[in-house]
Amino acid sequence: MTISDTTIGITAGVGASSFWVLTTIFFTAGGKRIGVTSVNTLRMIMAIGLLGTTHLILFGKLVPDVATTEMWIALALSGVIGLTICDQALFSAFLDIGPRKALLFMTTSPIFAAIFGYFILEERLGPASLVGMTVTLAGIAWVVLERQETKPERSKHAVRGFIFVMIGAICQPLGGMFSKIGMGIGSVPETDQVSPMAATLVRMVFGLCGMAPIVLISWRMVKKREQEAIKPKWGSGVAFTFGGAVFGPYLGVWLSLVAMAFSPLGIAQTLLSLSPVMILPFVKKLYNEQLTKAAVLGAVVAVTGAGIISAADTIDRRLGFTQQSDEETGDATGHPASQRPAEHGSQPDS
Repeated sequence: MTISDTTIGITAGVGASSFWVLTTIFFTAGGKRIGVTSVNTLRMIMAIGLLGTTHLILFGKLVPDVATTEMWIALALSGVIGLTICDQALFSAFLDIGPRKALLFMTTSPIFAAIFGYFILEERLGPASLVGMTVTLAGIAWVVLERQETKPERSKHAVRGFIFVMIGAICQPLGGMFSKIGMGIGSVPETDQVSPMAATLVRMVFGLCGMAPIVLISWRMVKKREQEAIKPKWGSGVAFTFGGAVFGPYLGVWLSLVAMAFSPLGIAQTLLSLSPVMILPFVKKLYNEQLTKAAVLGAVVAVTGAGIISAADTIDRRLGFTQQSDEETGDATGHPASQRPAEHGSQPDS
């Protein structure tokens, strides 16, 4: 039985979102024990170690094969923009305007992803896909708005926080776009395409390089304060950080690139934004929040939208929106038939 590109992309996107929920739980526990700065530093180092080891086992080499200089540059930009600038901007936005407002504004990221996909990657979305994206984003926004916070959000630097979160909302899909370009999807033969695993390793290394100066500066600024605030518990703290690194920068980012490789950028980014919905069963334990009926209803709306996305190709055909065959127009991934991504794992790094 052949698994379609659409199924692979959707499954990977939903899987990445669910893994990022686990990442939040582990990193929150780790941060309470060894501090945010230590967690942020260790997570990427651990992820690079895990990715490098996996790549060596699967492909027999530590350094991925990337066919062209342009693909190297694209993957480097993806790492710096998507992992360094985006993460730093979001963290700053959380401090300035609070996580609820920041997550609400981040629901605009799939819109930017669809724009980048349309104008730069030449990806075309059918009516059903657009409806599914809209319904999903509406459900996510509903859930975020209904989340009750035990502490009031900071609003002293509201304008700065808004700027930061919009930088994050743009950089997240922009990093994804450069990932697709760096993997060579739609631009080079299948034999020269870079696998999602290899691309994840490359962009993680460049992301760490870009984060190094930020980490060093922030370490000096907060190290003393964190040491005064908490007594580090390195054993459990490192253990929780490792768990977060496994489900986040390792498996989560890997799956996110699989989703982007097998789905249009806008759809992939929409599915990768489902974490606020998936974390609902844990909000009482993690944040001491009550799970409201409205939040549950918002989650149902988001899941319904995801269901529409998964069946978008069939819906468009039955409603007569698809006038040409898949062989002429390409499959549900938005790529022409000659530009579909290589089967995952069919080539080592090429």
